[in-house]
Amino acid sequence: MAGYDAADEANTELLEKLKHLDVRAKTEEHSNCFKVCWKSSKWKSALNHIGLLVSLSIYCGVGGLVFRQLERPAELERLQYLKGVVKTHREKFITTILNNTDVLNLNELIAKELAKYEVAVQEAAEGGLLIEADKDFPEPYERWSILQAVFFSSTVLTTIGYGNIVPVTTGGRVFCICFALIGIPFTLTVIADWGRLFATAVSVLGKYMPKVPNFTNFIGKTWIYAISAVCFLGVYLAAGAWLLLLWEDDWTFFDGFYFCFITMTTIGFGDLVPKKPNYMLLCTLYILIGLALTSTIIELVRRQYATSWAKLQELSGPMAETLRRLGETAGYGLDYMALQKVLTVSMPKWNTSGKKDNADIAALEAITNALLKEVKEAQENKPKVLKIVIYETSV
Repeated sequence: MAGYDAADEANTELLEKLKHLDVRAKTEEHSNCFKVCWKSSKWKSALNHIGLLVSLSIYCGVGGLVFRQLERPAELERLQYLKGVVKTHREKFITTILNNTDVLNLNELIAKELAKYEVAVQEAAEGGLLIEADKDFPEPYERWSILQAVFFSSTVLTTIGYGNIVPVTTGGRVFCICFALIGIPFTLTVIADWGRLFATAVSVLGKYMPKVPNFTNFIGKTWIYAISAVCFLGVYLAAGAWLLLLWEDDWTFFDGFYFCFITMTTIGFGDLVPKKPNYMLLCTLYILIGLALTSTIIELVRRQYATSWAKLQELSGPMAETLRRLGETAGYGLDYMALQKVLTVSMPKWNTSGKKDNADIAALEAITNALLKEVKEAQENKPKVLKIVIYETSV
């Protein structure tokens, strides 16, 4: 019995070692698999996309903080000056009315002081003050708050430039030049990078879309991708307009949609700009994603142009040369330009995919060659006519 116990104990110990080795092997296998996945190009590409976006966000945030430090003191000083000017002209206007005893000269004095007060009020309103004397002409919102400054830096990097907030100090303008020279190429790189990513995603999703053969053959798959991207961009703009209505009470839906479109196309008139600072960071993120979507549409349309141009180049190869020889042999009875126009218009409707495309072109060349042969034979068999010209003369 003692021998059996020792054997069982040895077997148990051996099984434990085997389990330990198996667990260790599985752990090493999972570790190696993770390393392989980590080193794969897809993971590296995803990390590059995220890294670029995070770097741009950090750059934008740091730039906003610098802008605030440079511009906010000058902004406070300017607002205090405007308040003083408005108060001075207001008190002078009231004093002129109350202390003037010359009735004949009263209208002229009131008109003169009122004109000065109106100019001061207009400058104060344009400078960002509310014309409320009982509240000491307050600032409706802080122009160079942290969120507003970050939003301004994002408009600089994306070249939108609304114009509602601008640097006025020499230091702020110098920093804006340096900030833009470095940041704009960086931003364009990030937007183009994410645009290519979205374009690839759309192409991959397009492979799993339900196929409609007649419709697909008529306009082509690339145009379907482009049209789908444009429709998605319209939905994206509508969603942004709806979100803006939650914060901007005096905006309509069309105002929000118009603002989103002007922003995504980097036109940036500045006639409509969000004024609530609570959601500026969300608005910045929305703009960056929207610009990437816009670049996606440009990329898809560019691909369609490239595909169409390749088809036209293919049309101008041996087949076009055969048609040209056919027109020369047939004489003036064949309108070669009209025939070429018809073929050019019909070409994009073909199902140009792989071998079928080459077969279609070869079949068309065979038809034109046969027609050319028939035209030659008809002209060779045509009876020759001998022309005899008789001249009459008085000599």
